[in-house]
Amino acid sequence: MIDTANSRPLPPPPLKIGDVVVDPPILQAPMAGFTNAAFRQIVREYGGSGLQATEMVNARGFVWMDEHEAEHPDRLWGVAEEARPLAVQIWDNQPDVMAKVGRRLVEDYRVSVVDINFGCPVRQVTEKAHSGSYLLREPDRMFQIIKRLVEACAPTPVTAKIRLGCSRDKINCNEVAQVVEEAGAAALTVHGRTAQDFFKGSADWERISEIKSHLRSIPLIGNGDLDSAEKVVEAFRRYDVDGVMIARACLGRPWLFAQAAAALRGDPVPPEPTLQEQRQCMLKHFALVVERFGEEKGTLLMRKYACCYAQGKRGARHFRTHVAKAATPAEFYSVVEEHFPTEA
Repeated sequence: MIDTANSRPLPPPPLKIGDVVVDPPILQAPMAGFTNAAFRQIVREYGGSGLQATEMVNARGFVWMDEHEAEHPDRLWGVAEEARPLAVQIWDNQPDVMAKVGRRLVEDYRVSVVDINFGCPVRQVTEKAHSGSYLLREPDRMFQIIKRLVEACAPTPVTAKIRLGCSRDKINCNEVAQVVEEAGAAALTVHGRTAQDFFKGSADWERISEIKSHLRSIPLIGNGDLDSAEKVVEAFRRYDVDGVMIARACLGRPWLFAQAAAALRGDPVPPEPTLQEQRQCMLKHFALVVERFGEEKGTLLMRKYACCYAQGKRGARHFRTHVAKAATPAEFYSVVEEHFPTEA
């Protein structure tokens, strides 16, 4: 760690989101298609994440399932029973719909935090549903959504996640941050790219840090490109943030949170698990997914996770080619035995 006259002291204090204490102030990002209960359990067993989150839930879809007495979405699998604190992220552009779902999450699922997605750049959410990062161009609508949700969920805190703006020539994160706070949100998370960027280029942490001066009291959480314990430490030392959120980098490395938490405490950072240990972690993850979804669907779902576990290792492309064809647990185990990388 490089200590300069301008650096901020470590470790950072616990983060408070309303009455919810996030300690350490390292959050696991909600990621569609990935952060289900099985993944959250794996992360929890390694430790190091002060607040975990579900996949994002479509509020309108939730209401439709209620009205048709259908089973609630798989994205809420495990939420009622698992450890707290736990956040559920929801999205839509209708304040009343969002409020209705938020209240249900608080009353029936007893969630710790209700998070609003104003950051998703995927076309299906933005252009087709006019939600996610599309709403960054409509701060007044954002205000209405947040305010209604805060009223409906009280005293459970409501938070918001945004990007810097819709595009590089339309960066409005400072204005949006003030709207988020004025509407009553308890915390703001900012991904350091625009919606137009998707995940290209580098996250702009200078821009994230500048937002802090536009907030009166709610905590600011930075997100983007945190793929090592060293980068988490650097984020707290260099930038004016109260917490950090780890996203894509943790999908094949669920132990990253524990490494980052140790580094913030000044403790020795746990080494990367051996390849054999990583493989065992992946197989445990597979067993949890199959237990919930059955052999056929569980195998199909696990293929994308398996690719994440192999990422960055020698032979990863060869492994991905074979695992993408696995249709049964037997085929999955056979591919892992024969082709999972044996060298980093």
